[in-house]
Amino acid sequence: METSNLKNFHKLVRDNIPQIIEKSGGQPKWVNLCKEHRRGALLDKLREEVEELSFSKEKDKFLDEAADVYEVLLALVYERGFLDADLELTAKKKRREKGAFDKFVWLESVNDSKEHDI
Repeated sequence: METSNLKNFHKLVRDNIPQIIEKSGGQPKWVNLCKEHRRGALLDKLREEVEELSFSKEKDKFLDEAADVYEVLLALVYERGFLDADLELTAKKKRREKGAFDKFVWLESVNDSKEHDI
């Protein structure tokens, strides 16, 4: 009796993963997601990659996981109809107006009745 080695993933993967699996002798079953399911899948993938990044201890592994987060973020930007240049310009604008995260400022509280865009 043949035992099944079927492993279910049900998650978004990089474009070349099915071919890589086939080359190593596996038989992947996959589909291209329709437009209505793409954003949710990308957001799930972003959460997955951010979690992996947060647990990365080794320097090389951290950079590898950061690249995955970046790639998924770019895919989300593209899915919404923007370009990576749009993201970069917006990041630069926000950096000029509000600063970056270089100084690690931790805001404890604000005693003010106004709404603040934080």
